[in-house]
Amino acid sequence: MVGLGPTGRGLAHRAVRAGMRVVAVDPRPERLWPPTFSCWIDELPQWLPHSTIAQRIEAPTVWTKTAHRIERPYCVLSKPGLREALPLDDATVLTGRATSVGAHRVELDDGTIVTAATVFDTRGLPSPGARRTASAHGIFVDAERAAPMVADGEGLLLDWRDENGAGPDEPPSFLYSVPLGDGTVIFEETSLGLRGGMPQRELRRRTLNRLAAHGITLRGDEPSEAAHYPLDQPPPAMRAAARATDAVPFGSRGGMMHPCTGYSVADSLALVDTAIDALRAGRDPAQELWPWEARLVYWMRMRGVYGLGRLTTAQSISMFEAFFTASPREQHALLSAHADYAPLAKVLFMTVARTWPFRWRYDLVGWTNRNRWVGYEYAPARDRAEAAFDEIR
Repeated sequence: MVGLGPTGRGLAHRAVRAGMRVVAVDPRPERLWPPTFSCWIDELPQWLPHSTIAQRIEAPTVWTKTAHRIERPYCVLSKPGLREALPLDDATVLTGRATSVGAHRVELDDGTIVTAATVFDTRGLPSPGARRTASAHGIFVDAERAAPMVADGEGLLLDWRDENGAGPDEPPSFLYSVPLGDGTVIFEETSLGLRGGMPQRELRRRTLNRLAAHGITLRGDEPSEAAHYPLDQPPPAMRAAARATDAVPFGSRGGMMHPCTGYSVADSLALVDTAIDALRAGRDPAQELWPWEARLVYWMRMRGVYGLGRLTTAQSISMFEAFFTASPREQHALLSAHADYAPLAKVLFMTVARTWPFRWRYDLVGWTNRNRWVGYEYAPARDRAEAAFDEIR
């Protein structure tokens, strides 16, 4: 196992529980993971205890042209709770960075060589460059200060209200904001699908504008987090030659990063036992994880992120307004299901058909403005004194 993020740790933990000998490699195996992890509660595998949930949100809200209350419980994961639920006491954990990762052999930067019957590569993804990207900048605000906008037990999954200060001719972004169960609320301006993503300075400016619009003032020392990763990592190729020489990619590296949402942890944890059962039965884990139905779902979702990455703010709002009129099963097919291709095809078609005005559908399917935001130049960062004043106003 190379990489001990939540996905790698979950895979290693369940492999040990299945009676396998496990060696796990990570540069900092004791580090608590920096990002905030969230998911729909029904995505989590049944073997995870309730202690992995830090905050439950019964019905989060989506703002498009109107407010949509999504009657599907959502949660923020507890990073300490998740780590404690995935002990590696019976695994061999090596501290080091892998410099070479193959199907049966891993070499570390100190010269250590580890051999195994099967190697899983569960490392994160490299910098996206010009790939389709998820970018976000989050500010952690005391729950008491945040209450006018997001109260305890509430959550904003997609807030497209016109409050971030971006003009109609600028790349779109939305607000994601949920309580974390530790007395703070994260306000995170997010961009999905743009090639190369959106700069942190621009996302932070937009986050601060939203807070100011709701009368939320900051102390000036609030912590923040940044996210910037590719959304278009494909599943492993269906080639015997590749399987003979390459490790089995799993998690975000193995195509489990949802192209349209940027979520990967819950889906990866839910598929851990599929990979382990395949190993125990002598089958190829990559093929068990990625039957043709799942590959078709991935292909269709990629069509969605391509469309999302070329829309304006007004077009994005219209598109999401259309999507959230779909049935719960159709929404689930896009947002969560790994291989439910029929309702996914239906909801993608209906979302395009219901996006209005009619001419905007051409952009959504790529007949026009296919590269609308490619090469867009964002305004330069302002001087530090002015930026500091904005952060505490």
